[in-house]
Amino acid sequence: MPALLLTIFIDTVGFGIVLPLLPYFAEKFDASPLQVTLLATVYSIAQFLLAPLWGRLSDRWGRRPIILFTLGGLVLGYFWLTLADSLLALFLARAFTGAMASNNGVVSAYITDITSVEDRARGMGRVGAAHGLGFIVGPAIGGLFAGADPVNPDLQLPFLIAAGLSATALVIAIVQLRETVTEETREAAARGQRSPFRVFREAIGLPQLGLLLLLLTMTPFVFSAVETTFVMWSERALGWGPLQNGQIYTFMGLVAAATQWFLVGRLTKRFGEHRLIRAGAVLIGIGVFILPFMTGPAGLCLAFGFIVFGVSINNPSLNSLISQYASPGERGSLLGVSSSCSALARITGPAWGGFAFGAFGRDWPFLSSAVVMLLMLALALRLKPRAIAPAGDGREG
Repeated sequence: MPALLLTIFIDTVGFGIVLPLLPYFAEKFDASPLQVTLLATVYSIAQFLLAPLWGRLSDRWGRRPIILFTLGGLVLGYFWLTLADSLLALFLARAFTGAMASNNGVVSAYITDITSVEDRARGMGRVGAAHGLGFIVGPAIGGLFAGADPVNPDLQLPFLIAAGLSATALVIAIVQLRETVTEETREAAARGQRSPFRVFREAIGLPQLGLLLLLLTMTPFVFSAVETTFVMWSERALGWGPLQNGQIYTFMGLVAAATQWFLVGRLTKRFGEHRLIRAGAVLIGIGVFILPFMTGPAGLCLAFGFIVFGVSINNPSLNSLISQYASPGERGSLLGVSSSCSALARITGPAWGGFAFGAFGRDWPFLSSAVVMLLMLALALRLKPRAIAPAGDGREG
């Protein structure tokens, strides 16, 4: 696991460098608020389409080659971003990087391969912590090298740094990452593997698994709507630039990393995944509701503290429960489907956020997200403890 976590951390640093700067890059080409948020949407469309494929191929060919291939693609994607000279080129480069970054299901399958059922949420949390640490370092680097001028930030150098970091992650993975899929599992996958579409149909046909997949879409829907509109909100409401927004993203990464590294495993063993899912919905709902009423860094840190802590206990718990439905030969397929569901939410979330921002006002992406979290809590109350059969069974208890 250490090699995988280090690879994820370095790669996420690159992602964290790029994300807060994209709105400024897009606005250089006179992009509207909706077009800015569609940059996140096109990234997630690519993830939605490719995640099930990468998951399925990882069952057949192994996790390692798929992770290496996608890391190599990210290097090319970040270089492409530096060369973008129009809004269309920016969208195409963003779509390509989304396709190459759609390996979350493969990473989750890797963790499932090397952890027991009891430790799975902890393992998923460690992956989330690596992402969180990347978000601590990435936005800080991006904001530092972009400069403090919100009107004319330097966007080329941060993107080149992101490409270099992804190349570093690729080298580490080549040297250190070992394969976890056995030959027996590959043969079983080759004999009986179903298409991702069939896996999805059968998954939603199981009431509890279908409910888990639905819940899995709601958190990223809200978080992506908030994440992609916050930069525009802070620019208009507070006059912030890349440096200040980078600091907020750094704070978010710190909370996510600390929660998922130190707390998720302990909280799961004490309260169980089902209670953490419900608690996460409540905390996220509180955070998004109070966010537009905050007028300074302290208040925004409070709001994002609620949001990020809620997300950090929610996602590992959901992924842990979902993973227990998969047999060893179809872990990649099922977790690829779940990753695709998350990507679908990240398609619709930014699109809704951008629309609400432009049509109803800058506060509405956040206020409407509070309503979604209220609905999530109501649905999460329908989850049944001990509804998951032992791993590999695939039946509901």
